[in-house]
Amino acid sequence: MTDGSTRHPDDSFHVFDTTLRDGAQREGINLTVADKLTIARHLDDFGVGFIEGGWPGANPRDTEFFARAAAELELRHAQLVAFGATRRAGGKAAEDPQLKALLDSGAPVITLVAKSHDRHVELALRTTLDENLEMVRDSVAHLKAQGRRVFIDCEHFFDGYRANREYALAVVKAAHQAGADVVVLCDTNGGMLPGGVHEIVADVLASTGARLGIHAQDDTGCAVANTLAAVDAGATHVQCTANGYGERVGNANLFPVVGALEIKYDRRVLPAGKLAEMTRISHAIAEVVNLTPSTHQPYVGVSAFAHKAGLHASAIKVDPDLYQHIDPELVGNTMRMLVSDMAGRASIELKGKELGYDLSTDRDLVGRVVAKVKELENLGYTYEAADASFELLLRDEVHGSRARFFALESWRTISEQLPDGKAGDEATVKIWAKGERMVATGEGNGPVDALDKALRAALERIYPQLAKLELVDYKVRILEGQHGTASRTRVLVESTDGVASWSTVGVADNVIAASWHALEDAYTSILLKAGLTPQD
Repeated sequence: MTDGSTRHPDDSFHVFDTTLRDGAQREGINLTVADKLTIARHLDDFGVGFIEGGWPGANPRDTEFFARAAAELELRHAQLVAFGATRRAGGKAAEDPQLKALLDSGAPVITLVAKSHDRHVELALRTTLDENLEMVRDSVAHLKAQGRRVFIDCEHFFDGYRANREYALAVVKAAHQAGADVVVLCDTNGGMLPGGVHEIVADVLASTGARLGIHAQDDTGCAVANTLAAVDAGATHVQCTANGYGERVGNANLFPVVGALEIKYDRRVLPAGKLAEMTRISHAIAEVVNLTPSTHQPYVGVSAFAHKAGLHASAIKVDPDLYQHIDPELVGNTMRMLVSDMAGRASIELKGKELGYDLSTDRDLVGRVVAKVKELENLGYTYEAADASFELLLRDEVHGSRARFFALESWRTISEQLPDGKAGDEATVKIWAKGERMVATGEGNGPVDALDKALRAALERIYPQLAKLELVDYKVRILEGQHGTASRTRVLVESTDGVASWSTVGVADNVIAASWHALEDAYTSILLKAGLTPQD
């Protein structure tokens, strides 16, 4: 394991990531050691300065992580950090087994959590305020003597400051005077607001002279703002997690914090060129933890630079900066135009350009597409979530005809309930393709799956490209109406060929018919993407 220490000559500002420890405490995240190693590589590739790997000695999985990291990680930018606590009350740091485990991890940096709220010292640690200060001093001094950098996390600092300012400051001074490289002020319960954070951080800095960091939880929705407020007040070390993962509602989100520091503050906190990796890294980590990326996450969400209103589109057509706070390419994202019943000519032109069609010289065509979108969305279609179906609609208008690789004669589905409680679903399709009539049957887990299998059985012989098609998501929405169970149904299908993904939409009086329309668009889309034409 290389620790990146020779690659960070500028130590004036720290980006410290705690996804592998604090982020892993989010409900629904359960990381294996392999997962942690993969995420560490992504974070190092992004260029963070420190990666907190976990609590060796207290957690067997974290102990294994540090052992494997030594052999398997080749960090180019980051240093690994081991997390633990100050020595036990009444003991000696040099004899504390927990501190020994931190040293044995081989991590060049150690973060110690310390109590800074007087009530927590007396009720949780069950020791005296003076002994807690000695625990901080002794632990920091011992680890420093062993050649480690030491960061101190002052747990519940802001609440402790408000309850007993003098004692909270005494903890910071004890850590600083013992040689701690950074003293991190933690908003552990996440209850602070930016104004209060700025005021307290400024006071602590003036009163102690310590180098300060900030660790903010997001319980008020202000973790990113609180982190930046601390920076404004003089903090030079920010602790964050990828995508804001963390206990309860999460931690300060690494990506908006770094985006703000790099772009808004013009402060270089990443190696050159790494900011453009932000969107890719965010989504890659989401894949590892098996959580769907937040579509509306600042900077990196797929909707972060998506525009729907016709007024916005008209302005963006003149100058994208009129409705975007940054160029999305700075963070590796892209601008997207959404097509809906709110769309005007500018929206359609921009979306067409995005799909490879220059519509700027054909006002009649644009007008027809706008009218068609509004007509179909009034019937229940939605194109902002179904780009592939919109592309087919646009292609139809441009070429004057529908791209049809096959024509439907009929389809039917049968669902049956068996005596043992199991259900069975079967579908039959009758279609025409390349002048040939085909009849095929498929069985599946539900009628739509059966319909998909029947259609594949009919077409894969003459269109082998369909073997790559995979349906990865399926959503059903009963549209508002006055007919109860007879209301119209909208189906959205997300498909992939293993390289790209796309979504299609279908609307009908029943869910199977709506699904057929969405499937038909999905099959047509992959064949067009493969470079085929309906005559092939």
